[in-house]
Amino acid sequence: MSSAPPTFNLVDEPWIPVRWLPRIEGDDQPEHDGTARPVEVGLHELLLRAHQIERVAIATPPALSALYRILYALTARMTGLDEARPGNWSTRRSDLVDRGRFDPTTVAEFTGRTRDRFDLFDPVHPFLQDPRLAGQCDPANTAGVDKLITTRPSGNNHSWFQHVNSAAPDLPTPAEAVLHLLVWHYYGPSGRCSSRTVGSVKAANSTAGPLRSTLSYHPEGASLFESLLAGLPEPGRDVRRGSDLCPWEREELPDPVAAPPALKGPCSGLTARSQHALLLVPDDTGRLVRDAFITWAFRDKIPREGDPYLIWQTSKEGNAYPRPADSRRALWRDLDALLLQEPAGSAKPRRPAVFSTASEVSEELRVRALGFEQDGQAKDVQFVDATTPPVLGFVERDQGAAIAIEIGRLRVLGERYGNRLNRAVKKAWAGFTDAPKIRDCTWAVDAAARYWPAAEAEFWKRLGDRDFDAAPAAFRVLAERAYDTVTYGALGTMRGAKAVTAARIELYGGPVKQAAGTGGTSTRATSTKEDM
Repeated sequence: MSSAPPTFNLVDEPWIPVRWLPRIEGDDQPEHDGTARPVEVGLHELLLRAHQIERVAIATPPALSALYRILYALTARMTGLDEARPGNWSTRRSDLVDRGRFDPTTVAEFTGRTRDRFDLFDPVHPFLQDPRLAGQCDPANTAGVDKLITTRPSGNNHSWFQHVNSAAPDLPTPAEAVLHLLVWHYYGPSGRCSSRTVGSVKAANSTAGPLRSTLSYHPEGASLFESLLAGLPEPGRDVRRGSDLCPWEREELPDPVAAPPALKGPCSGLTARSQHALLLVPDDTGRLVRDAFITWAFRDKIPREGDPYLIWQTSKEGNAYPRPADSRRALWRDLDALLLQEPAGSAKPRRPAVFSTASEVSEELRVRALGFEQDGQAKDVQFVDATTPPVLGFVERDQGAAIAIEIGRLRVLGERYGNRLNRAVKKAWAGFTDAPKIRDCTWAVDAAARYWPAAEAEFWKRLGDRDFDAAPAAFRVLAERAYDTVTYGALGTMRGAKAVTAARIELYGGPVKQAAGTGGTSTRATSTKEDM
């Protein structure tokens, strides 16, 4: 007698780690019992008890960013907020906020209706996978689990968190594998992949995932319930759920060599942009994943424009592109781009569309930035994960756009003196070492490590105190302190003292050229009106 095929249904199986809100004092409902709070939950329990969950506790930022998009789509579909009609969309969402939780009957009906599409190992519709890969790819040349798990080294890549033995890989559980399945769909690299043959087309290269190298911004409330509702993008009046389909809702698998299915609204836009096709291979028990196929999904590129959680910028050539993830850039430097309709900057950044309505859910929303600093192909640099204090609501409460404008001014001032400090120490180093040109140096690294954390603390202090008048002098003093500390050791030599003194003018904007006929150049005064 043959055994039952492996199964791991994401609706019921615990796979999403969560952090629970503190227990409500005096509440004796069974669902509030502290003993009934598992470390991980399935999708049904996550939605049912979202009002009791503080946040999803996934430690891998790109996996959380990807999962958020899946959860937004599920929330929109379950609540009927996937369409603008009937009535007013914002009013319907506000009614849900007032209820304080998702209706248990609605959650049960929704998860029951969709349960069969969330089995990770279903032979016909495995969740976010293509079962055809078993026949279209070479079974003797699979990707393997080390390549599937994006935090492991594979091939000639460096080790991040652990060393592995490719001859005897540590097999992941389905709960671990599905998170990295999501990372591949959203952040997968371009370039070489497993060969896939579809009819007469045989190819072994793929396009980068839609979020590769980007930083996405998510509103977060006091509970997961608030976070999911605040993160919903408002659909256009022409969006219909019958055509705005998530990949697991389609009856037929798409043709890989034809044009990708069109994005018809927020649900498909959040879940159907992947350029990679994957298939997980479970062991006989279904408790471990023993192998994986990873290859291209479509020959044509799916546009990534329109993602509502990215800051979109304009290149010098006039092309729109999402702000890239930079592990060295603190989140406060993006705050004005999240709050202002038209923030300052030559790149003309546009704030994520979701923030135009997010504050309707709560005035105490934080911003969570999640991303992955990468290049377009195989190089992965660093995860990015940062959270602001509650900031979205106070712009609505306190003097509106005037505060947001001051936030933008603080950011500009902080970056101005950071950039001046960077040039000053590089110029001083070049003069001290007699280098042929100004370039990166150890002084620049040391100065940045001293200045930027101090500038961030200054930013949040002045924002909290609503003290904006003396900000230029405050940031200038921070730059001066960092410069003096980093260059102090060179003052003991004539060459060093001369180089440090000459380069210091860069902290104040550098030399100023006089008008023609006035005798050449002069140096800028050490204190300008702007710096007072």
